[in-house]
Amino acid sequence: MSDPTLDLLRGTLDLLVLRTLSQQAMHGYDVARSIRERTKDEILVEEGALYPALHRLERRGLVASTWGFSNNNRRAKYYRLTVRGRNQLREDISHWERYTRAVARVLAQREA
Repeated sequence: MSDPTLDLLRGTLDLLVLRTLSQQAMHGYDVARSIRERTKDEILVEEGALYPALHRLERRGLVASTWGFSNNNRRAKYYRLTVRGRNQLREDISHWERYTRAVARVLAQREA
């Protein structure tokens, strides 16, 4: 039986994380929960993919982190988008929109 959730295309996770953090600073669990909720449970981001993505984005200077406390008073690392991250997000959204339009054109072609 196949998993009913959608697999993430390569590079998509970074885009989803940047977009999610463009709303407000969040800790990792909230990022994953927000993506799950906004996609109506179609995309589930596992910890094994999320935290490497957050660290990669931080190394690139697209997000910054600070330690704080979660709603249940646990120590948590909060991530926020940097100015560089906002610029990258705009560029990535533009690229994604072009890409999805191109794929849609191919999918819309009738079979011969």
